[in-house]
Amino acid sequence: MALSGPQKTVTQTVSLVLVMGALAWASVPFYDWFCRVTGFGGVPGQVDVASDEVLDQTITVRFDGSLNQGMAWDFKPVVREMEVRIGETGLAFYEAHNPTDRPIAGQASYNVTPYTAGTFFEKIDCFCFQEQVLAPGETVQMPVSFYVDPEIVEDRDGKFVHTITLSYTFYEIDLPEGYAALEQDTTTDLN
Repeated sequence: MALSGPQKTVTQTVSLVLVMGALAWASVPFYDWFCRVTGFGGVPGQVDVASDEVLDQTITVRFDGSLNQGMAWDFKPVVREMEVRIGETGLAFYEAHNPTDRPIAGQASYNVTPYTAGTFFEKIDCFCFQEQVLAPGETVQMPVSFYVDPEIVEDRDGKFVHTITLSYTFYEIDLPEGYAALEQDTTTDLN
């Protein structure tokens, strides 16, 4: 059955809106995947094992920590800078403190600058891979282990990088179910 003019227009419009909605929905996870795979935008890679090659050359890694607007934690790197050999596994810590009287869940987003280093900065383990929940008054130190891929010294742009900055920004997320019930009980007890 062939559609008439107005029906055809409505069908095409609805189809276009559905396709555009699907593309918009898929763009965020696709872009995230793309950045992780390519290092685009300073997103470091994630690996399961350390490098098997360590060079005599060193590189300085700086650490930065910030909070998204409205996040009530205190958050900072324990050490602001370290020098590591290229390919050597480094271990750094960030400290987070919840000064409030309620549990707060947070998730960290991260990037590496300069952007050309994102392809070569490999994280082995990181607190940013999962949500963090801090109880009222709790302070924790969260580790990140990493290395700089030795291929950086062969890269056309990477070989000129001598300092890399790893930045994290924590933002508040919804509490997991068990914590949400605990917060509800605490609020009820105060009233």
